[in-house]
Amino acid sequence: MANGPHAKLAELGLTLPEVVPPVASYVPAVQSGQHVYVSGQLPMVEGKMLATGKVGAGVSAEQAKDLAQRCALNAVAAIDSLVGLENVVKIVKLTGFVASAPGFTGQPGVINGASDLFLAVFGEAGRHARSAVGVAELPLDAPVEVEVIVEVS
Repeated sequence: MANGPHAKLAELGLTLPEVVPPVASYVPAVQSGQHVYVSGQLPMVEGKMLATGKVGAGVSAEQAKDLAQRCALNAVAAIDSLVGLENVVKIVKLTGFVASAPGFTGQPGVINGASDLFLAVFGEAGRHARSAVGVAELPLDAPVEVEVIVEVS
């Protein structure tokens, strides 16, 4: 499909990565009926965390936004591996977690990195409900984690 998600990724200059292997006892994504539930994705590339630490202390909000985009790209890879991107009907719900330094309240702007990627790749089907949550700690000292629920055909 000339305007499909794979073409959009190419237009954005993005390459779909390999699915990030789980760091504990879970699978990257699971399908139940017409929904795919993607496990929390960290900003990892080839098994390495792109950054660690708290947003607002050591990790800038702009850097964290880029990391959230990477989390979303890793989620897209998990979706593609399980059901194929051409079967995505709708990105339903995105939950973003931001390891936040005391007083940091810019979680929505950080998670826009993930939201913007879904919109760019899936168009209107990428428009979703969302939560952006500040947390004290994330696995492996990640600054950001993203999970997503997707409707598929």
